[in-house]
Amino acid sequence: MRIRPISPDLLVTELTGRLADAATRAASATAGPARLRVAVDGAPAAGADELAAALVDPLRAQGHPVLHVRATDFLRPASLRFELGRTNPDSFYEAWVDEAGLRREVLDPAGPGGSGRLLPSLWDADADRASRARYVDLAPGGVVLVSGSLLLGGGLPFDVTVHLELSPAALRRRTEPALQWALPAFDRYAEEVVPASFADVVVRADDPRRPALVEPGGND
Repeated sequence: MRIRPISPDLLVTELTGRLADAATRAASATAGPARLRVAVDGAPAAGADELAAALVDPLRAQGHPVLHVRATDFLRPASLRFELGRTNPDSFYEAWVDEAGLRREVLDPAGPGGSGRLLPSLWDADADRASRARYVDLAPGGVVLVSGSLLLGGGLPFDVTVHLELSPAALRRRTEPALQWALPAFDRYAEEVVPASFADVVVRADDPRRPALVEPGGND
């Protein structure tokens, strides 16, 4: 593998170009026009939400409607998340995100033959009730960016996957104290799912000021 250092701004530019091209191809697919479903996956310390948010305006500037969906707006109710306690890493790994709801309300409607009618958020975790968000229509050729943690292990139907990779030391150093209890879940994800081995785009994000793209060919 070849590790190519890149500035944060250039990373956004390169990702925008790649996603815009893929969205254009999806819109003109012979099987019927569709939207592009993109995962931006990474531990909170890696800044997946921030990277997805930074892609919204550049993609719109290239003529693609965009919806940014955060996995934290699709959490399961507290009664299910906290069944084994509020700081159980196995629950965080297995029962935190409502993957069925994310598929039903976002990914399937955005896929081939889907209605394009998407729900931006499903659950208000602070109030522990439905968010009561309104559906939005995403036109063919649009892009839905789903950002969050542990997104690539459950078979969710993404068209493009971006994984922000942190070394174990960087993960521990940059994870806020209130979330240190979840570190075993991220370790398990790295060992069991190994997202960096199959994601379409892998970004090493140990230093947010100096990311690097992992590319085929060359030497590590």
